[in-house]
Parts: sequence; structure tokens; C-alpha cells
Amino acid sequence: MAESTGTAADTDGDEEFRDDFVRRFSEYWQSQGRPKAEGRIVGYLLVADRDAVSAEEIADGARVSRGSVSQSVRRLREMGFVELVGDPHRRSRLVTMDEDVWGGFLRNERAYLRRQKELAASALDRLPSLSPPARNRLRNMHDYMSWLDDYHDTLLSHWEEYKAQRDREPSDGRPA
Repeated sequence: MAESTGTAADTDGDEEFRDDFVRRFSEYWQSQGRPKAEGRIVGYLLVADRDAVSAEEIADGARVSRGSVSQSVRRLREMGFVELVGDPHRRSRLVTMDEDVWGGFLRNERAYLRRQKELAASALDRLPSLSPPARNRLRNMHDYMSWLDDYHDTLLSHWEEYKAQRDREPSDGRPA
């Protein structure tokens, strides 16, 4: 593989790929029922070269409106995908994404699981005359959420072990 010389053509190719990455990521995100603008923003932040970026930079880089940035960042913060950080040189805050956003997502998912488990438990308690199939659906909902919540510790532990092993091995930063 030839080494990059850092020419303008290379930079143009990088930008084309980044745009394509953002587009493809947002298509997947949208296929999961999430707003396309959110997906474009997450995709942009995944390949952003700076640790924290302004809303204007996001709007330009993700090719979304400034209003979409504001709304989407609010939702993405609630989901644990992004955070706002101060910048001493600006009045507004910058948006940042943790390097291990996926591990953070796994950690934050627990609150969702616990709310769903509580919802199922309340339905089982408050609706004692439900038919056996409905009770089984709710019991399975409750127990699945409990099981998955309990398994999160194992998943997180395995994820941390995987990252530690990966980081001990020499790599050029690309996946194997």
C-alpha cells in the first residue's frame, strides 16, 4: 500500500470518504427508527478530527440545519452519545463524543432496562385478571429486562478485557 503524501487530492479523497461515511452511518441509524439528522451528527462526530466541535461545525460537517443540531444534540445527550463542554474562547459550549461511546451506551442502557422491567412489574401487579398469554408476555418482558440488566456487568467486563487485549497488541490503528 502506498503511503499518503498529504496532497490536496488525498485531502479531497478523505473528505469524500468522510461524507460517504456520514451518509451511510445515518442511513443505518435511520433504519433503526432514529431521526436521520441524529445519525448524520453521530456519524460526523465519529470521524471528526477534533475532540470537541461547535454547533456550526457540526451543521456544516454533518450537512444538517443549525436547528437540527440543537434538537439532536439534546436527544443524543439524553442517550449518552455526546456531552457539552466549555471552551474558554467561546460563549457557547462545544459538543464532544467519548472515545468509547459504545461502552458508554452499554452502561447507559441499564436505566432503560430497569424502567421497562418496572413497567412490566406494575402491569403484572395492577392487572391481575389478564389472560395467561398476556401475563406470559409481560412476565417474559420483565424477566428479559432483568436477565439483560444482570448480564450487563459481564458484557462490560468482557468489553473492557477486549479493549485491554487490543491495546496491548501492536497495531497501526486499523481493525484486523
